[in-house]
Amino acid sequence: MDQADVVIVGAGHGGAQAAIALRQNGFAGTILLIGREPEIPYERPPLSKEYLAREKTFERICLRPEAFWGDKQITLLRNAEVVNVDPAAHQLTLRDGAIITYGQVIWATGGDPRRLACEGADLAGVHAVRTRADVDQLMKELDAGANRAVVIGGGYIGLEAAAVLTKLGVTVTVLEMLPRVLARVAGETLSAFFEAEHRAHGVDLRTETAVESIVGQNGTVTGVRLAGGTTLPADLVIVGIGIVPAVGPLLSAGAAGGNGIDVDEFCRTSLPDIYAIGDCAAHSNAFANNAVVRLESVQNANDMATCAARSICGEPVPYAATPWFWSNQYDLKLQTVGLSLGYDREVVRGDPTTRSFSVVYLRQGQVIALDCVGSVKDFVQGRKLVEAGFKPGDPDTLADTEVPLKDMLAGGG
Repeated sequence: MDQADVVIVGAGHGGAQAAIALRQNGFAGTILLIGREPEIPYERPPLSKEYLAREKTFERICLRPEAFWGDKQITLLRNAEVVNVDPAAHQLTLRDGAIITYGQVIWATGGDPRRLACEGADLAGVHAVRTRADVDQLMKELDAGANRAVVIGGGYIGLEAAAVLTKLGVTVTVLEMLPRVLARVAGETLSAFFEAEHRAHGVDLRTETAVESIVGQNGTVTGVRLAGGTTLPADLVIVGIGIVPAVGPLLSAGAAGGNGIDVDEFCRTSLPDIYAIGDCAAHSNAFANNAVVRLESVQNANDMATCAARSICGEPVPYAATPWFWSNQYDLKLQTVGLSLGYDREVVRGDPTTRSFSVVYLRQGQVIALDCVGSVKDFVQGRKLVEAGFKPGDPDTLADTEVPLKDMLAGGG
């Protein structure tokens, strides 16, 4: 296909949902979905969880069966990458030189794993956890006997991978440069809880620890050298230090942006007939006090995809979805609602030592987010507090587990 009414660049959650949402909203034109990988669209979160743990096969994490795409007349172009955008000519150039003419574009490329800026970062045995191929190679090395892992980065990807590797019997060390894990996304209570959990499971978790280089022999990793000179032995290294938005061609074409592509409330970029969604889309978010943010979550990718599709179908509705997120580590399930950015107080609801509790985040007296560990009821009811911008008369009442959160909202605090 050398032309399409809508070309979707990126075949992850956002891209796949955009194609589905177009058909659901009555779009009858041609749809071309371009992905860099050889696979049909699949779920990303299980890569660091159930897929790595071999609890789910690849077929079980596919977003839809392969026949679905043909049935919906959605053309998949795999192993392809857009390297140039010509907004005036409405054309995309692929890496192999092919040119595709478009009516409208939905840019849903997400991001590429941020690489270590140190010697040895390219050695065999140094892994990201972003694609199926990444995890398949990691599992191959585990099968070959790798049993000492160093995880660089104490964010969700790093901690989830550490939990799975520990369950598989691997000796795991986690290194985090900041004073605590999850420092960019959660408060001190949640950080301390997960640090204690990982240590209780045998993980050597080190904060305020910087990596000087990756060392190896015959092109393969053998260890991680820390600032100060200590070298940790390693058969494999996982790097989970964030992503870099994959937006180079759009920026080169003149799209407004920097750390991602700027979009308006309908997910439109500054370029005509080009939308951007998901991890790579920077947008003003009411749940972040109207700050411009990028949200790296399945929820955001799916909801932005639907927003862009409805706009293309002539029924625009501004993006105003409530942010939510989840993480599985060991037997624990964390559910987050809202955005804790800029919080000035946290109230702990329940006892973390019971492994079932919630952290309520407030900014200027208003509930802005909750982190709920093993507490589905708080997650469901707390969402209503966040959406209502609830301001309790006495924030300490949020700590009373005898009073359901829904009753606080009904009673006005």
